[in-house]
Amino acid sequence: MSAGQSQGDNQGQSLSLAGGHNPWLVALIVSIATFMEVLDTSIANVALRHIAGGLAASNDEATWVLTSYLVSNAIILPISGWLATVIGRKRFYMLCVALFTVSSLLCGLAPSLEWLIVFRVMQGIGGGGLAPSEQSILADTFPPAKRGMAFALYGVAVVVAPAVGPTLGGWITDNYTWRWVFLINVPVGIGSLLLSWLVLVEPSAETRNRRKLIRRGLRVDYIGFLLVAVGLACLQVVLDKGQRDDWFGSNFIVTFATISAISLAILVPWEFTRDEPIVDLPLLKNRGFLAANLVMLAMGFILYGTTQLLPQLVQELMGYNATWAGLVITPGGVAVMFMMPVVGFLLGRVQAKWLIALGLVIEAIALAHMSGFNADMSFGHIAMARIIQAAGIAFLFVPTSTVAYAGLPPGKNNNASALVNLSRNLGGSIGISLAQTMLARRSQLHQTRLVEHLTPYDAAFRDAVSQFPVANVDHSTPLAAIYHAMQQQATLLSFIDIFYVLAWTAVCMLPLVLLLRATKPGQAAMH
Repeated sequence: MSAGQSQGDNQGQSLSLAGGHNPWLVALIVSIATFMEVLDTSIANVALRHIAGGLAASNDEATWVLTSYLVSNAIILPISGWLATVIGRKRFYMLCVALFTVSSLLCGLAPSLEWLIVFRVMQGIGGGGLAPSEQSILADTFPPAKRGMAFALYGVAVVVAPAVGPTLGGWITDNYTWRWVFLINVPVGIGSLLLSWLVLVEPSAETRNRRKLIRRGLRVDYIGFLLVAVGLACLQVVLDKGQRDDWFGSNFIVTFATISAISLAILVPWEFTRDEPIVDLPLLKNRGFLAANLVMLAMGFILYGTTQLLPQLVQELMGYNATWAGLVITPGGVAVMFMMPVVGFLLGRVQAKWLIALGLVIEAIALAHMSGFNADMSFGHIAMARIIQAAGIAFLFVPTSTVAYAGLPPGKNNNASALVNLSRNLGGSIGISLAQTMLARRSQLHQTRLVEHLTPYDAAFRDAVSQFPVANVDHSTPLAAIYHAMQQQATLLSFIDIFYVLAWTAVCMLPLVLLLRATKPGQAAMH
């Protein structure tokens, strides 16, 4: 067969899978809602203090606005593949967009914190099904040879949104009201819903599978659903509230952690022995798919961890306001937008697993470079470090998303996308939680070590006191000024420690590349 004939066949297959529409139109439409949902996850963080003030609540009470969303999101993610199969993927996707849009409107109009939390739970349920649905739509719409570029577009939605969120959230809350953080979703959601209804089609294979299930009699894995809902919901509460409540020093955290551990421990053997599991854990018996999920877990761990850390670092140590702190990570988002198509192009010429290895090496180098940060850095220095790190994320996300579907049984794309997105989100939650815990505890450790030298018996300390100007701008005493500088150094050292941990995480993931399924560039994965 000639190259021209092969290209023509692939184009015809793409048009067929896309229901006669241009497949790139399908990819663009489903990316809109996913970008909106991922953006909303990060944009609400910036507005938290404004929400607390506007609804007469404490900052600690207002954190439930974030936790409630994450909990409901975590529950729906792993079962979204099963729901898409049973309801019909197009119908399920549109239901998710509609629920997310309506609940965003209700969040923007919420009269009290209690109602806002209720509406955020609804928003999390709607948002949880969007990313897995989009990924499975792309996997079915594009033939394997073109999935790399398709997942590059999806990657822009998923990876760039958290980088843009803090900046946009800061600008909205500074210039308008926190309610617009949610209300801006409404016109986008309505447009996405209309376009989805006009363009998306249900694949014939999906339709046949659904009818077959209904004819045979739908058997719902209620116990599996209960176990995954309770297990992941409690785990998300533990990760989100652990540092604030002193982890296992709190009976609240111990109780939720115990319930989560028991539920998830029972879930694994239960789902492996079901004929129709609600969470398709048996897919993890595929070595390549398991390795891809672990890489995606690590990517979420690094991406969300650094996205949380960098704005916090410049605010605490360099006095940046919320808007400028957000702008520090925005260049990384721009870099990802440029790099995603490049990586998609390279997938047609280089084996995916080697691109993933390159991405992990870039991450390790970038994070090791960040461990050399100091309090005298310029904005450009920090932004450039983020750009390098973001380039590594592009080399991880697109190839991993592509190779994850290699060698899976037909009709399993819905279930696979649910697990892949769960891995990324779970990695992000763990990364943020670990970063905040290390930041607090390592800062205390470094402060304890440094304060040992603040004594009259230390020559450097005596010199610092003697050289302190008698008249200074803030009228602080020598001891107060030196103690403040010591606290700054302790905090900086704790950030450096976290960057080291993240760098070693990337290094430790490198052996997983050997477990990934081999691919022929530009062709389907080798089974």
